[in-house]
Amino acid sequence: MADHHTHVQDFFTARAADWDTRFPDDAPAYAAAVEALGLRPGGAVLDAGCGTGRALPALRNAVGPHGTVLGADLTPAMLQAAVRAGRDRSGRLLLADVARLPLRNASLDAVFGAGLISHLSQPGPDLAELARVVRPGGQLALFHPIGRAALAARHGRRITDDDLRAEPNLRPLLARSGWRLDAYTDEDARFLALAVRAD
Repeated sequence: MADHHTHVQDFFTARAADWDTRFPDDAPAYAAAVEALGLRPGGAVLDAGCGTGRALPALRNAVGPHGTVLGADLTPAMLQAAVRAGRDRSGRLLLADVARLPLRNASLDAVFGAGLISHLSQPGPDLAELARVVRPGGQLALFHPIGRAALAARHGRRITDDDLRAEPNLRPLLARSGWRLDAYTDEDARFLALAVRAD
């Protein structure tokens, strides 16, 4: 676990400074994914593995000035980049591991996770931790601004049957972790899985 955390921190620390410039056109995709969550004004939402905070402005727009927006990330350099970009004005930033969140049970209406699942050290328990902090009936959005095949091609790979984000793998993984997969989209321009916290 410690080795995994160190690997994740090293990976993102090396990329934090120019992360946003590498993906300059993703904002509309983030906004559309946040809209799909159907957040209400005054709601409480966590961006899990928030990175440079690209989802935070859209999440703030969704819950309004009286809502709660939190962004949690394991890598200090990513949170520092979020502050430099001014995104800390949209939400409170937490240096925290999504596997052990400093939040009360059922304290949130939703969790948003962009590019999150492939960086979880223990996907089942980690998704269960996200379920712990969301009220029954609350939502989870697992998002990536491009689909699985396009992402694999970008890295010179092919998608494989054991990919956790493949629907036949993701659906039972979520079910074991306290979630019910409600909607699944995997297109070149977007990956979005929406799940509901089971009662």
